[in-house]
Amino acid sequence: MRWNILPKISEEKIAILSKELGVDRNIAILLGQRGIETFEDAKRFFRPSLDELHDPFLMQDMQAAVVRIEKAIENQENILIYGDYDVDGTTSVALMSSYLKTYYPNIATYIPDRYDEGYGISYQGIDFASDNDFSLIIALDCGVKAIEKVAYATDKKIDFIICDHHRPGDEIPKAIAVLDPKREDCNYPYKELCGCGVGFKLIQALASRRGQTIEDLLLYLDLVATAIGADIVPITGENRVLAHFGLKVINSNPRTGYKAILKQVKKTNLTITDVVFIIGPRINAAGRMKHGNHAVTLLVETDINKAAIWAAEIEQFNQDRREADKRITEEALTQITETGEEKRMTTVVYDEDWHKGVIGIVASRLTETYYRPTLVFTKSGERLAASARSVKGFDVYNALQECSEYIEQFGGHMYAAGLTLFEKDYENFKAKFEEVVAKTIDPKLLKPELPIALEIDLADITPKFYRILKQFAPFGPGNRQPVFMTKNLKDTGYGKCVGADKKHLRVTIKQGNSNQFVAIGFGLGEKKDIACTNKPFKAAYVIDENEWQGVVNLQLRLKDIQE
Repeated sequence: MRWNILPKISEEKIAILSKELGVDRNIAILLGQRGIETFEDAKRFFRPSLDELHDPFLMQDMQAAVVRIEKAIENQENILIYGDYDVDGTTSVALMSSYLKTYYPNIATYIPDRYDEGYGISYQGIDFASDNDFSLIIALDCGVKAIEKVAYATDKKIDFIICDHHRPGDEIPKAIAVLDPKREDCNYPYKELCGCGVGFKLIQALASRRGQTIEDLLLYLDLVATAIGADIVPITGENRVLAHFGLKVINSNPRTGYKAILKQVKKTNLTITDVVFIIGPRINAAGRMKHGNHAVTLLVETDINKAAIWAAEIEQFNQDRREADKRITEEALTQITETGEEKRMTTVVYDEDWHKGVIGIVASRLTETYYRPTLVFTKSGERLAASARSVKGFDVYNALQECSEYIEQFGGHMYAAGLTLFEKDYENFKAKFEEVVAKTIDPKLLKPELPIALEIDLADITPKFYRILKQFAPFGPGNRQPVFMTKNLKDTGYGKCVGADKKHLRVTIKQGNSNQFVAIGFGLGEKKDIACTNKPFKAAYVIDENEWQGVVNLQLRLKDIQE
């Protein structure tokens, strides 16, 4: 790993911030790195307020969307809530449908089949709407590039309202409204909402017309927080507020479906990381292994006994997903080794029998292993489908755009995308993608970077210091959990490799005469020779709590160690 010490604000600003807030120098530095330089900045950061949420009518087309929904309700039209099959899409559909159903009954939901229909709006979904007398479709987490499909719906006398957060193409679909803060003509102040976040802004606008306030919508923020975490959007600005209050709902009064999930895993007091790794994968597993409808059904269920049945089913989907993920990752790693792929600037692998539902996870695993822009392909009907993942600092979406002559369709973000192409174009695409990446990527990006917030001594780690650090949460992109670096560490003689496969490192360390700390390094077993030879070493770590038999102690979670 490349250790990169993050820049600090000026010493003058550090001193002022430290004095105004009554915090030590290290806390002032961490705040400054987040753009917090005044007391008011710090107040907003540490005490997120619902008052900071922007007026939803600042979003382009919001007025048109609200008017069309109100007209549909007035005319007793059937409304179809349509969303993608991943976490962001299914939580969006659950949010929008459950809100509208509180005062209007003619609501149904539709999640496309990952295998028969693929990502986004489908002709099958529009035909379903036409056959069942739906005259309005509200699409969530998809649709901003569905030019032809919206036109097809228009021909069938079906209107579209699109709530999306992906980058639009050169043309916007001719829908009644296209709510997307990434539209060039959209002046909405915050651009990084997830799909569920855009959906929430729509129900916020609808609620305001009905005399409701933000307080009436708090119960929906558990879904928004889940989507924010799972979709890896920045936890800054408005997202930080939504995630903060959404976590409160999850931990104090979770919806019935969440209660059923958490009862199975016996987990309480969730952080955003817990949401990402406990709730997110289970919701996702439904769409990956069976159908996203199962996730929506669980998320809107109000009977705990029924929810328990749905949660058990989804737990089995998640187990199946884990097994497929492990097997396909092993097969992909073997393919890379046998074909010499590790010598390339990109990783592109294909097997027609790989499960389409897990290729995105496998792409992430391969990126972690080889740290290259990565695509994992499988057969999907008459085409090949792929999930793309990138490395920090490289825009894989732009790279795919450069290869568009060989792609049937694609969409996504800077770091994650999906695409389809015809099998005859696979080799040409693979060569072109390698060429584009090799020409445009900075070689240093091919080695993972470990951003270090600052160097501290073990003596700086006190209960008070950690209590303040905890208030920096929720952590995520744009507000990462601080990684610290400490030099001249020594193991006290109890260091060892742990775990069934001995891949993890557990050491008890000290620095001079400081207090000792237990440090655990997951996947760092191979560094035992550095840490356990009675020679000084340096470590990069985050500070965590560890509870054992009712006793809570601070511990260090190692990210890397060096001599």
